Amino acid sequence: MKKLSSEQVRDMFLDFFHDKHHHTIKHSASLVPKNDPSLLWINSGVATMKRYFDGEVVPKNRRITSSQKSLRTNDIENVGRTRRHQTMFEMLGNFSVGDYFRDQAIAWACDLLMNPNYFGWDPNRLYVTAYPKDHDTKRDWIKGGIPKDHIVNMKSNFWDVGEGPCGPDTEIFYDRGPKFDNLKPGDPEDYPGGENNRWLEVWDIVLSQFNHEPDGSYKPLPRKNIDTGMGLERVVSVFQNAPTNFETDLFLPIIHATEKLSDNRKYVPSMTNRDTIAFKVIADHIRAVTFAINDGALPSNVGRGYVIRRLIRRATVMGRRLGIDHPFLYKLVPVVGKIMQHPYPEVYKNRKYLEKVIHSEEVSFDATLADGLKLLKSVLADVKKSHKKIIPGDVAFKLYDTYGFPLQLTAEYAHEQKLDVDKKGFKVGMKAQQERARKARGNKQAMGIQNDLLVDVKTPSKYVGYHQLHVNGAKITHIVQNDKLVQKADGGTAAVMFSETPFYAEMGGQVADQGWIKDAQGDDAAKVVDVQSAPNGQHLHTVQIFKPLKVGATYDLSVDPIRHEKTSQNHTATHLLDQTLRNVLGGHTHQAGSLVDPHYLRFDFTHFGEVTQKDLKKVEDIINQKIFAALPVKTVVTDPKTGRELGAVAIFNSKYGKKVRVVNIGDYSIEFCGGTHVKNTSELGLFKIVSESGVGAGVRRIVAVTSSDAFDLLNHEEAVLNKTAHQLKANRVEDVPSKISEMEATIKQLKDSQRSLESKVANAQASHVFDNVQTVNGLKLITGVLNVSGMNELRQLADEWRNKKLSNVLVLGTKSKGKANLIVAVDNAHAKNGLKAGDMIKSVAKKIQGGGGGRPNMAQAGGKNPAGLPDAMKAAKQWLSDNAK
Repeated sequence: MKKLSSEQVRDMFLDFFHDKHHHTIKHSASLVPKNDPSLLWINSGVATMKRYFDGEVVPKNRRITSSQKSLRTNDIENVGRTRRHQTMFEMLGNFSVGDYFRDQAIAWACDLLMNPNYFGWDPNRLYVTAYPKDHDTKRDWIKGGIPKDHIVNMKSNFWDVGEGPCGPDTEIFYDRGPKFDNLKPGDPEDYPGGENNRWLEVWDIVLSQFNHEPDGSYKPLPRKNIDTGMGLERVVSVFQNAPTNFETDLFLPIIHATEKLSDNRKYVPSMTNRDTIAFKVIADHIRAVTFAINDGALPSNVGRGYVIRRLIRRATVMGRRLGIDHPFLYKLVPVVGKIMQHPYPEVYKNRKYLEKVIHSEEVSFDATLADGLKLLKSVLADVKKSHKKIIPGDVAFKLYDTYGFPLQLTAEYAHEQKLDVDKKGFKVGMKAQQERARKARGNKQAMGIQNDLLVDVKTPSKYVGYHQLHVNGAKITHIVQNDKLVQKADGGTAAVMFSETPFYAEMGGQVADQGWIKDAQGDDAAKVVDVQSAPNGQHLHTVQIFKPLKVGATYDLSVDPIRHEKTSQNHTATHLLDQTLRNVLGGHTHQAGSLVDPHYLRFDFTHFGEVTQKDLKKVEDIINQKIFAALPVKTVVTDPKTGRELGAVAIFNSKYGKKVRVVNIGDYSIEFCGGTHVKNTSELGLFKIVSESGVGAGVRRIVAVTSSDAFDLLNHEEAVLNKTAHQLKANRVEDVPSKISEMEATIKQLKDSQRSLESKVANAQASHVFDNVQTVNGLKLITGVLNVSGMNELRQLADEWRNKKLSNVLVLGTKSKGKANLIVAVDNAHAKNGLKAGDMIKSVAKKIQGGGGGRPNMAQAGGKNPAGLPDAMKAAKQWLSDNAK
């Protein structure tokens, strides 16, 4: 067999379908889904094709091929322990959106797999599975050269994920030979499609030919589709004769780099060696988090950020196994970038930023990891004392969920102590977590039901709104009302398509134009309230009807010019903001979403950390400089390649066709954009940032205004400032800061006086409380409910108590701002002997409906029931009676 690199395999697949079978190559989409709440991550090639398959959009070419980076974490515990599992992988695929079907898909698959000019695999090594009733698929495989006895019937070969397109699928397996056979003769799983290592699944072809209807029935699709998925890592392992996916050029450079960072550990291909598993997990996880962060996600405690954090922590723990007790994952980022530089050059380009994010997360995890190890050791000690010999499942899950400890790692620590782990209990926690994640994403189906109402409507609708806002004599070509194509609409709301239109359809974050439709008599026939793109790209106008509209009749169309102009101003400002953020914050920032409205603009962008006021001021100043410089705004129509050569920034690759619009703002900002813009930056008048905030893990949002809205904002702020000056009795607005400084000084003086008085009151109360010493189990106890302002005063009294050595245990409480505060202190001698303030306060705090914790010699708690403070004092005495030794 020929030996191919991962780059060669990827290119060969894409070139085969592009050059030989006229597919459009679709560049890999971001791992972070765009406008798809049903997915946490892009998890397959078809996930980026949903809008084509459900009929929402008709692609310019119905034949598409891609190598899509994908991420799945549903079986993360298997990574490193099997030959085939990865969290991030590339899915090669070819797709037909109502074009070719079964016979061509299978014939081309046979050609790619067996033709010596391509993969050149021996047909005797190839096996396929098919749905038992799908006789056509079996016939086509035999016709393509697959031996008849290499076709296996599988009832599970029917792809169906609920409502939407579905149909039989057929899987291709490569026989790696007897040396890979890990099962005993006669094992029921020893066949292509079974759980074994010999027959490696490399490709799946889904033959979508039915709609799974809401009532559970299956109806033939108006257009049959092909969706295939080939795992790049698996195919590369065949070409490179690698025992597993990890002994390929996609992972070995990362593994070798990790060897150099380790405590003289060496990677040895194995399925059970602890070090080998650690190397694999590290290589897999750093690859996944590098790409995820590069695509805009950042570590956090929720959603995608939580996945990244968990992967980093899991890899860090594995590093400890290899003797790496310091941050190291960030050092592997350039290695990942180099491996993937051919298809994804942006990863290596952004390596410094990626290193910074990962290093920061590693450093912050050090303390958490230490706490987790302490908890694990404590649990192991407690379990051994109890003689139960098993770690509870909820504890194992907490170690996994909070501290990043893989279940297997906990099990290994337990095994060293001759203990076991309640794995069923752990799975209960995992299942609950997965259910919470599923509910958080909502119940939207993976793919919408195909709706062909406008799919086959190809009547052109010419958009002329870049140059004019009024059209005379536009003919109605289609009317949709109540989900039906009609010839006439007498009233209510309808969707209307015209032969020509000046109305901008919502796209790229810019809202749609609004305006009016007049009939031949000059009367208002309808109002345009929204415009969207139909599946084939025509402008579809949502209208409120005043007079009957008829297909074939002509009307005059007028865009609201003020709304259009203000929207254009904000769109141009969005481009200035995008470029300026990159200039000020760094090249790692990129657009994560936007909204261009007539009255404001909203811009979401990726950035690690809050944007400082200094940087925001700098951004605002630069943009206003560009406005005052009266830069010309020019637009040219060209092809994507020429646009990139001009330096244009590509925001959403999938939206670009053969022709693109390139918007150039005085050579300061050059972007691909289909929106509307002003002719000169001076038309913006003024730019003002309203707010900056975080909207998700690693995503920041700026809201800003321009023109009259910016002027109105400044007028409002001036009015507020004048009112403030009046309230401060300042003669001039300029005097406000000094007046505030005077007020702050007065407030500080009053607070100091208050604290002094409170301290005196507290000391007076303390002298009484400190005299009330009780004896419980031979220990001296002082309790008391005081009338002080809060926890600070309680801590001061506890320090005084400790310095004077007034008793062995102190419990004080107070009511503050409608809530209760408690403090427990234990002298050092008894704290060292196991009498822990933290244990005591957890019990006592229940009386005030609260909770807390702290160090062995001091702990504090808050609660919402101040009335329970007297009972808390009694509970403290009882706890000491029960627990003091």
